[in-house]
Amino acid sequence: MEPWDAPFCTVNLVPIFAQGFFSQVKRGVRWFCLEGGTPVDWVCFQGAHWQGQAVLTLGWCQWGVGRGGCQKCWQPLLHSRTATGAGLWAQVSLSDSWLRVSSLQGELSKGFVEALKAVVGSSHVSTAVAVRQQHGHDESMHRCQPPDAVVWPQNVEQVSQLAALCYSQGVPIIPFGTGTGLEGGVCAVQGGVCINLTHMDKILELNREDFSVVVEPGVTHKALNTHLRDSGLWFPVDPGADASLCGMVATGASGTNAVRYGTMRENVLNLEVVLPGGELLHTAGLGRHFRKSAAGYNLTGLFVGSEGTLGLITAATLRLHPAPEATVVATCAFPSVQAAVDSTVHILQAAVPVARIEFLDDVTMDACNKHSQLNCSVAPTLFLEFHGSEQVLAEQLQRAEEITQDNGAFHFSSAKEAEERSRLWAARHSAWYAVLALRPGYKGYSTDVCVPISRLPEILVQTKEDLKAQGLTGAILGHVGDGNFHCLLLVDPEDPEELHRVMAFSELLGRRALALHGTCTGEHGIGLGKRQLLQEENSSASAQNCRGLACLPLGLSLAAAGGQLP
Repeated sequence: MEPWDAPFCTVNLVPIFAQGFFSQVKRGVRWFCLEGGTPVDWVCFQGAHWQGQAVLTLGWCQWGVGRGGCQKCWQPLLHSRTATGAGLWAQVSLSDSWLRVSSLQGELSKGFVEALKAVVGSSHVSTAVAVRQQHGHDESMHRCQPPDAVVWPQNVEQVSQLAALCYSQGVPIIPFGTGTGLEGGVCAVQGGVCINLTHMDKILELNREDFSVVVEPGVTHKALNTHLRDSGLWFPVDPGADASLCGMVATGASGTNAVRYGTMRENVLNLEVVLPGGELLHTAGLGRHFRKSAAGYNLTGLFVGSEGTLGLITAATLRLHPAPEATVVATCAFPSVQAAVDSTVHILQAAVPVARIEFLDDVTMDACNKHSQLNCSVAPTLFLEFHGSEQVLAEQLQRAEEITQDNGAFHFSSAKEAEERSRLWAARHSAWYAVLALRPGYKGYSTDVCVPISRLPEILVQTKEDLKAQGLTGAILGHVGDGNFHCLLLVDPEDPEELHRVMAFSELLGRRALALHGTCTGEHGIGLGKRQLLQEENSSASAQNCRGLACLPLGLSLAAAGGQLP
C-alpha cells in the first residue's frame, strides 16, 4: 500500500531525545526508528503543540540527532498528498524537543470541490482563506489549521450526500454551529470539510400537549425561547452563550438552570443523525417523543456529548417545561469562599427547590460591577433564583435567607421585577467579557470541572489558593448547585512562561477534580484541550470501547477529524 492510500493516518510524537525516538502509525503496524540521521521514505505524523496544531507530511525527509541534542536538519517545507488530491503544507521547526508548527495551508482538489458544489450549489461552498479561518476555531485559545473547505447545506438530504461523498474519499468532516465552544471542538486537526449547519434553522414541530419541540441544528437557545414566548412553555437549559441547540446536544451542554431542570442529557427525547456514511438514523425511532423507554439501547444518550465523533445531528426533539408562574432572584454576599459554598450545600440539603444557584468570587464581582454597572459587594457572592407561586416563593426566599445568614452572609437582597432580574442575569452571563476587560489585550482561557457536592467547598477553596500561588489573574464562578464551576484565566499570549503556568493550572485543576471522584469537565466538553484528562478519567477498557465505537465502519470518517478521542 502506498502511503497516500491511507490519507489521514497519523502517529503520536513523543519528546525527541539524543537517542532518537520511536513512532507508531495508528492505521497499520509500521514502526519508524528515526535516529542518527537515518533517512525514511515517508512518514505521517501529528505535531504536538499546546494549541493543538497538527500536520501530515509525506515525502523524503531526514532527522539528525547529535550528542548535543536534536539538530534542525530536516527539510523546512513538507508536503502531503491524499486520495482526493488534497495537499497540506507546513513550515516546521524543532524547539525544546517538540515539533512546532508555524504556518499551515490546505488545499482540496478541484474535482472534489466541484463535487461539493454539485450537492449544495456553488454559492454554498467556500475555499476562501478568510472563510476557512473563521471556521477553524471557536471561542477558546485552541488553534490549528483551518478546514480545507466550508459548505452550507440547506436540508438533511444534502447533509447525507455530503457525508457520503466525504466518507467515500476519506475526507474528515467537522460539524459547525455557532462556534461558541470553549475546548476547540470545531478545530480541523487534519483539515477536511467543515459543514456549517446554521442555514438549517427551522422549528419543525411544536407539541404543546406533549411538552416537546423538534428543531433543526441552526436554531439557537434564544431563538427557541423567543418562539415559545406566548405558548406558556420554555426550554430551560441555558449555557450563557447563544449556542445552537444541536451543538448543545453534541457537547452535552448545561447551564444555570441545571440544578432544577437538568442538563441537555435529561432534555433530549430523540435525535435525527446523519452517520458518516450518509445513512440517516432516528435514535428513538422516526417521530417518537416519549419520556421514557425500556426498549433496548439508549442511542439518544450515546450521541449526547459525542462532540461530532459519531455523526452529524440534523434535528433534535427536545423536552419543554411549563413557564414558571412567578420568579424571584436573590443575591447574597459572604466573607469567604468557604461560607458561600457551605450555604450552597446547606440550601440543597434543606430541600429548598432552588432553580438556579450561581457562585461568583470577588474577582468576578469586581469585573461585573465595572462591566455591567452593578453596585454589588466585591466579595464571594451567590445568585439564586426561585420559581413557583407567589406564596411558595416567599417561603423559599425566607428559608434561603435564614440559611445564608447562619453561614455568615452580610448582605441579602431580592429582585422580583423582570427588569432587575434580567439585569442581574445579564451581568452573570457577561462575566466572561467582564473578566477579559480587567486586562485589555490579554486572552481568556476557560476551564471547568465538576465534583460531588460534598467535595465542592474543598476544591473551590484550594483552587482559589492555587491561583494566588501561581500568580495568575483568574476568576471563579459556576453552577455550584450541581458541583460544576469554571475558572476564567487571563493570559498574555506573548508570554510563554505565563501560558505554561495557565496550562499547568488547568491540568492540576482537572486532576484534583478526578481525585475527588469528579470529572474533568462538567459542560465544556473534551475537544482538543482535555483529551489527556479524559484518558485519566476513564479506564483503559472504557477508552478502548469509545475508540471502537467511533472507528466502526460508519464512524471512521468523523473520528478522523481529530475531536475528543484520546
